[in-house]
Amino acid sequence: MTLSAGGRVGLAGAAVVGVAFGMARYGYGLTLPGIRQDLGLSELVLGLISSATFAGYLAGLLLAGPLAARHGSRAPTTVGGVCGTLGAVIVTLAQSPWLLALGVILAGSAGGWVWAPYSDIVTRSVPLRQRPRTLAIITTGTSGGLVLLGGLAVLAALGSWRLVWAGIAVAAVVAAVVNLRLVPRNRPDRRPEEPAGTSSLARALRVPAAYSVAYFAVVVIYFTYAADILDSGPLPAAAVPALYAAIGVSGMVGIATGAVARRVGTSRVAALCLVTVGAALALLGLASDSLAAMAVSACIFGVGYMMGSAVLAVWTAELVPDRAGAAFTGCLVVGAFSSVAAPALAGAVIPGLGLGPLLVLTAAVSLLSGMALMPYRSLRGRTT
Repeated sequence: MTLSAGGRVGLAGAAVVGVAFGMARYGYGLTLPGIRQDLGLSELVLGLISSATFAGYLAGLLLAGPLAARHGSRAPTTVGGVCGTLGAVIVTLAQSPWLLALGVILAGSAGGWVWAPYSDIVTRSVPLRQRPRTLAIITTGTSGGLVLLGGLAVLAALGSWRLVWAGIAVAAVVAAVVNLRLVPRNRPDRRPEEPAGTSSLARALRVPAAYSVAYFAVVVIYFTYAADILDSGPLPAAAVPALYAAIGVSGMVGIATGAVARRVGTSRVAALCLVTVGAALALLGLASDSLAAMAVSACIFGVGYMMGSAVLAVWTAELVPDRAGAAFTGCLVVGAFSSVAAPALAGAVIPGLGLGPLLVLTAAVSLLSGMALMPYRSLRGRTT
């Protein structure tokens, strides 16, 4: 069966984003208990390293645009595959906090290199009617990556946390090959950006950017500490891989984000996602000793997480269709700053506050942010 243009780009993008986000970016949180035990690192150091992964992600975001301008939108996705592979290999072999930090920074940068360029790839390669669904499929690839990560977590439970990172390295190589085979090479857009375009872009994206700040901060707290709080409780070791697999499976509903957004509005979907993630965080913080509560937390978080990221891609493309990649990148950069700050702040306050209360406090932030966004109505628009 011959795949359509949207099918080819969607499959390749789902594979690349699935590895970069569902595996390389969040593998650190999954393996955090093993890393702590093996390398004997403090909470503050672990939190700073977690923030460093998102600093790498931010660097990838900022560098992807100039690289795409010179060599086309597929070039950053190739670099992301290399960074994901190399970073995972370094983490697998790391025996010191410095090598560990270097590896997770490289692995974390993969998401920044690959995600935003796909907005431009889709805009150039996929017919207009297929674009919202293709963007949703690409973003929802993270769910498949999380399912694979959950499977690798079984290896960590049976052997070593290093096996998880070895598996991530293999997956990154496979995804990079698929990307090169299915995504067409396009010519760079050498049209100069007008100064007025930047200010009009910023005006159009005020609300999505504010959403990004809250969304990425609360999501990174969940992923960084979910495995940690489960590992410290009475639940069996299998609860951790099951949590990640449940997030991935439930997150598959993100494929429907484009259709849901057309019915109820992109901003309303974004608000509901923040409320859903808040509920998941509250369960994680208040009932981490209950297997049923953790199952519910993982499932509703998967829905809120995947639809929350997919709706941002759809939202920015809807508001600024002629500069979809730049719009998406702008919101991701804003969100990346909160992703960097959140784990470092959490690592600093956990010794005095406690992990459970921190998760509940983060849940309150997510719920209140969702409620604040709910009255907003998104309007289609273009920048000139």
